[in-house]
Amino acid sequence: MPRAKARANVYEIDGRRPTRVVEPTNEQEVADILRAADAAGDAVVPIGGGTLLGVGNPPRHYEIALSTLRLDSVHVYDHRDLTIGAGAGMTLGHLASLLAKHRQFVPLDAPRAAAATLGGTLAAGWLGPRRATYGRPRDLLIGTTTALADGTLAHAGGMVVKNVSGYDMSRLYVSSLGTLGVITRANLKILPMPAAFRLTVARLPEGTRARAAANVQGLDVEPTAALLIDGFREILPFELGAEGAILLAFEGSAAAIERATRSVRSALGSAGVPETRIIDTGAHQTFARTIDAYVASVAERSVTLRALGLPDGVLKREAAAREGIAPTAALLDTIVDLRCGDLIARVFVDGKLDQLAVRGTLSDAVAALRARLPDATVLARGLALEGDIDAWGTLPPAIDVMRDLKARFDPRATLAPGRFLGGI
Repeated sequence: MPRAKARANVYEIDGRRPTRVVEPTNEQEVADILRAADAAGDAVVPIGGGTLLGVGNPPRHYEIALSTLRLDSVHVYDHRDLTIGAGAGMTLGHLASLLAKHRQFVPLDAPRAAAATLGGTLAAGWLGPRRATYGRPRDLLIGTTTALADGTLAHAGGMVVKNVSGYDMSRLYVSSLGTLGVITRANLKILPMPAAFRLTVARLPEGTRARAAANVQGLDVEPTAALLIDGFREILPFELGAEGAILLAFEGSAAAIERATRSVRSALGSAGVPETRIIDTGAHQTFARTIDAYVASVAERSVTLRALGLPDGVLKREAAAREGIAPTAALLDTIVDLRCGDLIARVFVDGKLDQLAVRGTLSDAVAALRARLPDATVLARGLALEGDIDAWGTLPPAIDVMRDLKARFDPRATLAPGRFLGGI
């Protein structure tokens, strides 16, 4: 039977604590818990490692926190088939260590990978910076088992990469934030690990940022990730210049990476950047620490938003974000993804303001960002969201279809009510 522990504070969402915590050990227990909760009118919020709890609005009501952490088994793994089926509660760190034994990997690139779970990463719809090369997490998903609100265990896809005809139901649960069902198992296609992985990092002196970004766009060997970073100094494992830093990740053969490094140094040198640092030893750890910055909060004084878009316009959107918050008392840290077009914008308050003043300043800053980036969504925050800060931006045109799906899958609104877009 699932364990019930008095650890509700661990599962607090925006000041809301569940009345009980359950930790099922298998898929049938998950289904039984949902069936009982649905009958009783209790709301269930599925939670993995809790690393992306900042995504989404607080639940309208919250009786049961359903931890998936004990669903951490490997169901199927044949390294020759390049597929793996694992429980939703397996951490990405554990998954990476398993696959590394056969020099394989899954490029999910989620922050705080040691704690982040496979199911939580998929449910939150996480998008990592290497997806321009390897595809989105949903593109790596080939099958799921999901517990629905009425206690049904729904199976979709399988363990074969090309086995889907018609709509792939597995993908329906990705990004649904647990509002359509609780992912209990995920089957993924995996990839051979490249022969080498290298980071190049360069501090950007005054007046070099724009040229550096432009000059790395036409490299002979395309990086698998290209990030312009300004801020987040408390967490990054490298130093920044007056205009931040540029980080490029390269994967492939040693010869290709050497050629890429020469091109990077030439490109950045012509932009006025005097030094490019090469990181081989500990490159994966440095890259992971950089990804951690996406959800790093400044105590209770920050809100981080993510705006998706095309790479060509991402620098203009960053400039618009800076212009937008300039009249406010908030400060801004940014990560610009030059390959995927993501803009990560963390607004925060410095100084010794009281909590009320901090909340007001952050609310003004988020509103100012939303005025320039209407689709920006909250990714992380150090304070509880209330009515003045909504986690989601402009509602998409398909919102009515999404509401209809919610009504069909979860007619009694048992699963994470109110967490998703439009109060779904």
